[in-house]
Amino acid sequence: MENMSSCPPLAPPPREDALVSWLRLIRSRRVGPATFHRLMGDHGSAEAALEALPRLARDAGVSDYMACSADLAHRELECGRRLGAVPLIHGGPGYPGALMDLPDAPPFLWALGRVGLTGRPMVALVGARNASSLGTRMARRMAEGLSAAGFSVVSGLARGIDRAAHMAALERGTVAVQAGGIDVPYPAENTQLCHEIGEKGLRLSENPVGLQPQARHFPQRNRIISGLALAVVVVEAAARSGSLITAKNALDQGREVLAVPGHPLDARAAGCNMLIRDGAVLVRGPDDVLEILSGTAAPALPGMAEVVTPPVSRPHVPDTPAPRLRATEIRRMPGSASPDAHSKTASLHRQILDRLGPSPLAEDQLIRDIGLPPGHVAPALVTLELDGRIERAPGGFLSRRI
Repeated sequence: MENMSSCPPLAPPPREDALVSWLRLIRSRRVGPATFHRLMGDHGSAEAALEALPRLARDAGVSDYMACSADLAHRELECGRRLGAVPLIHGGPGYPGALMDLPDAPPFLWALGRVGLTGRPMVALVGARNASSLGTRMARRMAEGLSAAGFSVVSGLARGIDRAAHMAALERGTVAVQAGGIDVPYPAENTQLCHEIGEKGLRLSENPVGLQPQARHFPQRNRIISGLALAVVVVEAAARSGSLITAKNALDQGREVLAVPGHPLDARAAGCNMLIRDGAVLVRGPDDVLEILSGTAAPALPGMAEVVTPPVSRPHVPDTPAPRLRATEIRRMPGSASPDAHSKTASLHRQILDRLGPSPLAEDQLIRDIGLPPGHVAPALVTLELDGRIERAPGGFLSRRI
């Protein structure tokens, strides 16, 4: 049974053969982090714990355990080092101090990139994968402000909020905790960002090299994200979002839980609003987070001037309404586009609707977030407006109808 009491620091294995035994123990079936720490406490070394496993399994009536072979552990170490990754051992050099006292602290971490970032104070930014434009803007603003103040921004390299936070903090050093192996970018669309974090920031994984992430690996990853951080900021999250697991982990670990409020009618804000209702601290931007963490704030590093966003000039939107031609009629007009074009149009419609919520968003900001020329986006906006799926407000603002 997993022991949930705090685990004492473990002496790192001094020799390669001891490191292999250490890795064998944590890679053995039915041995999780908490069990690893209990076995080490009971037997004093990984070698002794491995020798005791058959007897312990027999006494407990466990028949499906399997010790990891020395050959497999040797191969993993060789593969990881060939990638340029460094093994970090609980209690050893470079191991994140914030994780040390967790009862389920990972005994072994692969680290790829700037290992020195583990010594900096961190703030976790997490949130929705299908983030709105306002949500991604808030994530970028948070990440820029926090990294400028000397904090490392840690997140999970997912779509949406995670991606926006990593990109905004990339130049100052962001930390990505991967659900799969250290060499497995996930999702595939973040492959380039994953490589850049490995060069400019730090990637961490407790899982074997080459492991493809499965659903059960993400909650395990989330406990490391929250454990690394002084505070977890939930930027945008639905009522059943995985980000709420990270927030619960943070509470259990004694970390601050902060949340950005959202529109009550936007499903992507339901989780954040629920956290605030239940006692999480409401934050409106990086200054609020820094005020809460004022006793632990790190000094800004040299050359880290605060980012100031220049004012955006908004295009003039004529007051004359568009002709009230039904969108279905537009699609049925002679000479309509090919099925492939329709597929691209449907994809663009989904991008627009994903980024809009009940709160108004400037049209030019939406177009920048989508990353396509205005001439491509404007017809789609007209179609969605005619279909009654979005609303236009004075001043060039758009919102999604609920």
